[in-house]
Amino acid sequence: MSTSETEKIKCLIIGSGPAGYTAAIYAARANLNPVIYTGMQPGGQLTATTEIDNFPGYPDGVSGQQMMDDLQKQAERFHTDVRFGIIKSVNFGAYPFVALADDGNQMEAETVIIATGASAKYLGLPSEEKYKGLGVSACATCDGFFYRGKEVAVVGGGDTACEEASYLAGLCRKVYMIVRRNELRASKAMQKRVLTTPNIEILWETQTKEIIGEEKVNAVRLSTGTGDRILPVEGVFIAIGHHPNSEIFRKWLKTDETGYIQTVAGTSKTSIDGVFACGDVQDPSYRQAVTAAGSGCKAAIDAERYLLEKRQGQRI
Repeated sequence: MSTSETEKIKCLIIGSGPAGYTAAIYAARANLNPVIYTGMQPGGQLTATTEIDNFPGYPDGVSGQQMMDDLQKQAERFHTDVRFGIIKSVNFGAYPFVALADDGNQMEAETVIIATGASAKYLGLPSEEKYKGLGVSACATCDGFFYRGKEVAVVGGGDTACEEASYLAGLCRKVYMIVRRNELRASKAMQKRVLTTPNIEILWETQTKEIIGEEKVNAVRLSTGTGDRILPVEGVFIAIGHHPNSEIFRKWLKTDETGYIQTVAGTSKTSIDGVFACGDVQDPSYRQAVTAAGSGCKAAIDAERYLLEKRQGQRI
């Protein structure tokens, strides 16, 4: 595409979800005329969540899809340009920054806000996909409330799995940890916590073969050294980690060993001035809709301040 055909944008937001849409709302209200590319899953991971009870402002709960629809409408109310597509590549080596979308549109952006999120890792079972949101979850903090007094399983043996199991133990009658090895990979402190919690039982050297249910999950089929067994549970929490959606940015930005984009503490600033990151793509710790939304607000304010300082510097 020739330079004359390149679209000029003040603020490009890559990715939707609570972080991206909140960034858009704030950027639009600051007259940054944001353009947002939603990504492959408009609204992000929350669109697969059947009911959300812990986001402020929804006293009766809300579906993830409805919440994302509401956020999108609010962003559009302030004239955000919402585009359903994917950013395929970026060039942060020159200014303005260059981005290429899957529709062939090339853009030059004065600021870029990355809100591409992180994807939960799953086991890859067909039955797992079938029961997502119907007893299969990758977030105990999000969905554990619905399993109060029930028996559930957590798949995994690392810190994430131990944290999920510990949280669920405070709500559920019984928590089974399904661990494929004969030891936990978690830190010593986390191991001690789960090993000393009375209602957590660890099933060593066990693998999940199938999730069983009718309308919802009611059991899992496990494989052990002595054969298969059926474990009755009403919820299965997959806790084998998350994958930050940062591949196209890693050439340009500092990330941790897993790929989470590193930001300056207390801000959304990345290792390149004018590029900001918010939401789960830079947050391996909390991964909540409300924290993602808060970080989206930060990113838009940081972008606004960056442009203001740049203009003031050019006038000096």
